[in-house]
Amino acid sequence: MSATRRFDPILLLAAPAVAYLTVVYGLPLLFLLGRSLLGAGGFSAFAGFFADPFSWTVLGNTVRSAALVTLVCLVIGYPTALVLARASGFVQAAILVAIILPLSVGVVVKAFAWQIVLRRDGVVSQIFTGLGIWDEPQRLLFTETGLVIGAANIFVPFMILPIYSVLKLVDPRLGEAAATLGASPVYRFFKVAIPLSLPGIITGIAFVFSMAASMYVIPSLVIGDRFQTLATLTGRSFLFMRNEQLGSTTAVVLLALTIGIVVASSRLSRRLGGAA
Repeated sequence: MSATRRFDPILLLAAPAVAYLTVVYGLPLLFLLGRSLLGAGGFSAFAGFFADPFSWTVLGNTVRSAALVTLVCLVIGYPTALVLARASGFVQAAILVAIILPLSVGVVVKAFAWQIVLRRDGVVSQIFTGLGIWDEPQRLLFTETGLVIGAANIFVPFMILPIYSVLKLVDPRLGEAAATLGASPVYRFFKVAIPLSLPGIITGIAFVFSMAASMYVIPSLVIGDRFQTLATLTGRSFLFMRNEQLGSTTAVVLLALTIGIVVASSRLSRRLGGAA
């Protein structure tokens, strides 16, 4: 058998898509990378960025807020995906519509809506005050808590759908079989449901974390300039400070962070798939 592989002509069908992605995405990214490396600072721009304590604060804000948003989406999204996978007929259709329909509303509209909800006289403050949790109305707007709540509301469908796509393929009789062997509901959840749905969980975490780390509009409108992330610092560098070197550097750092999360999740999913 020849060691060389024959070229498959069917691969030519992907040529238009590859060319489009190269022009629309690949070339701008290469230009951005070149601008960060070939500017006035060169490699020293990255050294200066990581030597600045403020840069580490911005990086910490980015990772922490993205991790909190991802955690909230996972806590809300997994039970929802589980119910969605077990539902049928009209109930399943209604849940899917409730999940997908909000995606048609723009992020800017949602962010402005959360400005109204999270302010001192908003719905959240009134509910917590009425329940006695708060002694007096408090403002969640322009706080990290408000940012996490608003971002989780926007990104939670991207956690639910990957988990649901995996759970719907799981045979429900597996749980019944574990119950007949004496497994408790908690044991079945952690030892049967969670391991079988790990590929969907990993994919959802990668989606939500990468989008939460790179969000720009939501932090700009919900928390403002007092809480800087890599995305908001990039936008501020280009739009207000006119510092293309800093903007390109922060953009490359953010790109490396998100690519690292996606690649790590992809490898972990393949490893789990191979183990299965």
